[in-house]
Amino acid sequence: MSDTFTFKQKGQINVVLNQAKQGYDEPISGQKETLTRHFSLEKIEEKLNRFVGMEEVKKTVREIYAWLYVNRLRSQHHLKTENQALHMLFKGNPGTGKTTVARLLGELFSDMEVLAKGHLIEVERADLVGEYIGQTAQKTRELVKKAQGGILFVDEAYSLARGGEKDFGKEAIDTLVKQMEDKKGEFVLILAGYSDEMDHFMEMNPGLPSRFPIQISFPNYNEHELTLITDQMIAEREYKLTSEARKKLERHLKLKVNQHEKTFSNGRYVRNLVEKMIRQQAVRLLREGVPDRLSLLTIRSTDITIEESKEKPYDVRNYHQDESTMSQ
Repeated sequence: MSDTFTFKQKGQINVVLNQAKQGYDEPISGQKETLTRHFSLEKIEEKLNRFVGMEEVKKTVREIYAWLYVNRLRSQHHLKTENQALHMLFKGNPGTGKTTVARLLGELFSDMEVLAKGHLIEVERADLVGEYIGQTAQKTRELVKKAQGGILFVDEAYSLARGGEKDFGKEAIDTLVKQMEDKKGEFVLILAGYSDEMDHFMEMNPGLPSRFPIQISFPNYNEHELTLITDQMIAEREYKLTSEARKKLERHLKLKVNQHEKTFSNGRYVRNLVEKMIRQQAVRLLREGVPDRLSLLTIRSTDITIEESKEKPYDVRNYHQDESTMSQ
């Protein structure tokens, strides 16, 4: 039997909100239902829309909201309501937004009173697995307790099954399953990790897939999306790329995408790249003397040092011959 979030009474999580609660504002008397403002959904979608890509995620969040909302209306009309588990699998490479989305879902569930707090407890194998018999179950139960009213996010969850039957990781899995049964509706469990490893993890544990009906894939970003993310990060830090710097960056990102690296860290990689550009720019400016405002804003192609680059080191004597046109 799968874990479900049911319509419970006193002291229990209740997915049916009072009419006056923000996030489920009912239409003013006489208004058409189509004019209902869904503030909780709008708030989360506004935050999600700041992120590049993630179309499946945005679609799934809307589906979850719609299901909870319609269930509430059905309950008000004394109709049967559909109970579904909200435990999830997040599948994708690092840097694709899994942890960020988990936090936003916690916020949404809190606004909708599906979860009492909506906080996120992020853990990995080392946090769950002990060194001796009995310790793993205790550590796992304590973490579930901390996640009460919120979300327990287990990153690289597949690592719990790597040691085989005798490994304490299996004890952690069994304990999580029992806690899902014993504490139905009191917390949401999200297991996350690489797509292939998570699929294999589910295959090796036949009883798990049915407990996680919501599965969201976080694909790698393409070249265009990575460029947009880079633009956002650079703009937020008040820098600008010259046209030559942009061309160099785009060539590099295209190469990285085409390499199809299994461990490519997507947004995290771009963040590290941007931070390195800024450090390299600072070194160049230190050599050049006291920079003016435009120089402080400008990242040049020579500030982008990457392994694939065959360009010669920057020579301050060529400063006035470097690119002078700022990228729009």
